[in-house]
Amino acid sequence: MKKIMMISFTALVLAGCSNEDQGNSEAEETEETEEGSGAVEESETASDQEESTEEETEDTSTYHVNEADASLQAVDETEKPAVLVTIDDAPDTYGVEMAEKLKERDVPAIFFVNGHFIDDEQGKEDLQAIYDMGFEIGNHTMSHPDLTSLSEEEQRAEIVELNDQIEEITGEKPEFFRAPFGMNTDYSKALMEEENMIWMNWTYGYDWEPEYQEADALADIMVNTELVRDGANLLMHDREWTNEALPDIIDGFEENGYDFIDPANIESN
Repeated sequence: MKKIMMISFTALVLAGCSNEDQGNSEAEETEETEEGSGAVEESETASDQEESTEEETEDTSTYHVNEADASLQAVDETEKPAVLVTIDDAPDTYGVEMAEKLKERDVPAIFFVNGHFIDDEQGKEDLQAIYDMGFEIGNHTMSHPDLTSLSEEEQRAEIVELNDQIEEITGEKPEFFRAPFGMNTDYSKALMEEENMIWMNWTYGYDWEPEYQEADALADIMVNTELVRDGANLLMHDREWTNEALPDIIDGFEENGYDFIDPANIESN
């Protein structure tokens, strides 16, 4: 009887040790898992910090508009020369396609809008599409008049009514204004200050001239003109030949070592 009890007691002790070992093993595994999880979290945090640092080191140079020649001047020294891409008379026919080409190449730009191109549903949709791709929307007046031929009341309507219309569609009021034909008045300049807008003309452009209404000729002159320089403000339009030339224009500037200025980095003087 004693022998049977001894065997039973021994079995119970062994079973208890086995359960304790199993519990200790599970606890150790839990600790290892928790430590491993912490290591992953620390690794992910470090990775996030590295990505954040990389984003912070991207070129965020600030530019001001030089009112003498409409070029862009960097406040601090930049690593590479850069130009600003602008598209006038949008969104006529090719604006969305031009925006898609620029977006694909990660090239920022300002699309200067005329009110008569957004007075129907298609125009509104096209404007929204360009805006949704992340492009800056500028004011180019309601009907593209020569402002010097208008009264002050008419000038206000051309500019302020378009600001309101664009804001109604995109939710954001334009920050930049470009007068048709580059013809501003004292009143339009005062109105820009009132509306907290940045004046902008251009350094050069060619796509309205008959000899450059062909893609290859336009791409060549835009990249190789003697007027090209750091901070150049490029004027282009929503036109078939400009749309066709756009990829070669981008390639040409990149091959020549140029970056493209982000309008978000342009500040008022």
